[in-house]
Amino acid sequence: MDTSGSGSDDLAEGMVGDVEEPHVLAVDDNLVDRKIVEKLLKSSSCRVTTAENGLRALEYLGLGDNNQSSNVNNKQVSKVNMIITDYCMPGMTGYELLKKIKESSVMKDVPVVIMSSENVPTRINKCLEEGAQMFMLKPLKYSDVKKLLQSSVGTSSKIFV
Repeated sequence: MDTSGSGSDDLAEGMVGDVEEPHVLAVDDNLVDRKIVEKLLKSSSCRVTTAENGLRALEYLGLGDNNQSSNVNNKQVSKVNMIITDYCMPGMTGYELLKKIKESSVMKDVPVVIMSSENVPTRINKCLEEGAQMFMLKPLKYSDVKKLLQSSVGTSSKIFV
């Protein structure tokens, strides 16, 4: 897992364009796609942490199986302002990751964005109904990331891009 980026882990929720950089966890099993998302987010003044799969993302967030009972008062719970994840990943899909995050009392309010190269309306609806903030089609573009940051951090509307 790459924890590159700058900024503080103690970010105030919903701060975009203020003093603190929003901290985004980007999850994708494809290295090239992960690097593209990371570059786009960093160019939009975000602090980015990457994970190569859903299990690593849960570990980073302090929601892994080993942390279930003590994650509320545990310093290992990582503060992020948003999570962006691929839908199709081996081991745990982005949809399964979304469900785990939304089941957590600590992380349930963090916006989760699902991305996929496949435009499958039933999949999109299922993710939005489960609590995804947005569903975006790959490949992501700079304009998509700007839209994502404007609408995901601080609003509650569901968006498909």
